[in-house]
Amino acid sequence: MGLFDFLSKQLIDVIDWVEEPGELAERVPMADREIQNGAQLTVREGQIAAFFNEGQIADMFGPGLYTLETSTLPVLTALRNWDKGFKSPFKSDVVFYSQKEQINLKWGTAQPVTIRDKELGPIRLRAFGSYSFKVDKVAAFTSTLVGTLERVTVTDIESQLRAAIATALATGLGGGSVAFLDLAANQTALSQALKDAVNPAFAQWGLALQSFFVESLSLPDEVQKHLDKASSMRVLGDLDRYAKFQAAEAIEAAAANPGGLAGLGAGAGAGMAIGQAMLGGLAQGGGGSAAPTPAEDPFALLEKLHKLLTIGAISQEEFDAKKAELLGRIR
Repeated sequence: MGLFDFLSKQLIDVIDWVEEPGELAERVPMADREIQNGAQLTVREGQIAAFFNEGQIADMFGPGLYTLETSTLPVLTALRNWDKGFKSPFKSDVVFYSQKEQINLKWGTAQPVTIRDKELGPIRLRAFGSYSFKVDKVAAFTSTLVGTLERVTVTDIESQLRAAIATALATGLGGGSVAFLDLAANQTALSQALKDAVNPAFAQWGLALQSFFVESLSLPDEVQKHLDKASSMRVLGDLDRYAKFQAAEAIEAAAANPGGLAGLGAGAGAGMAIGQAMLGGLAQGGGGSAAPTPAEDPFALLEKLHKLLTIGAISQEEFDAKKAELLGRIR
C-alpha cells in the first residue's frame, strides 16, 4: 500500500508515493480534498505521475521534485483556462505508475500445446520458464488495465499475461522454420523466438516484455519414448541389425525356457543354435546372402550397448549376456 502524505487540513500540499513490491499503479486518494497552488510533488526513481482532466491524461511528471503551479501544469492550464485566472485550490485525478522491471515471474503451459513441427509434424509439447516486464506506455496501460481502479498490482494481471504467453507459443513455435529438436538444443534461440511472439500481446496493454526465458521444454511421455527408441537405433547405427539382435536374443532366451521354442518342437539345442547363429551373422554383417562386412570392434559395440542400457532400451540381463559374449571374443 502506498504511503501518501496529506495535510491535516482540507488542502493537499504534498503528494508522493512509496510503492511496495508488485504494485504497478495507484491513484492518489483525493476524497473531498483539493490540491493547493504551490503544492509539492515528489516523483521517485522508476515512477511516473500523471494528472488527469476529464478522464484523459493531461500532464505527466518523471522522477524529480516539482512545485505545482500553472508553469508546471501547462496542459491543465490550457484546458482549464488558468492563464485567464488560476483557481486555487484545484481538483484533479493523480495516478502514480511504477516503471520498475517486475522480475522472476513464472509462466507455463497448463495443458500441452499442439504445434506443427517441420520435422515431426503435429506434436504436443509443454514448456515452462520465467519472464519480466514493466509498464512502458502509460496511456495504453491506463486505458486497458487501470481505468478507474484505485490500484493495480502484478497479481491482478498475471493470469492474463500467462494466457497471452500460452496463446503466443503456438505462433512462435509452429510458425518458425527451425525444427523443435534444434530449438530444444538451443534454448537461447528458442527464448528469443518466443519473446518475439509474446511481445505484441504485452504491447497492446502498454507493457514491455523485458526478458523471456525457456527453462524446460518437453514432449508427452509417449512421444518422448518413441524419440528415445529412435535414438537407441541410431546409437547402433543400423536399424536392421538392431532388430535382428533383439530377435536373436529373444529366440535364445525362449529356447532356454522349457515352455518356449522347445515346447513348439524346435528343441532347446536347436533354438539356442538358431539364436547364436543369428548373433554370429550379425557380428559378420547381417548374415544371409548379403555381402559380408567387417566385424565391428567388440569394444565399440560394448560401448553402444552400454548407452542402450543407460537409456533403458535393454535390460541389465541383456547387457550382461552380450557383454560376456563380446569379452569371450577377445580372450
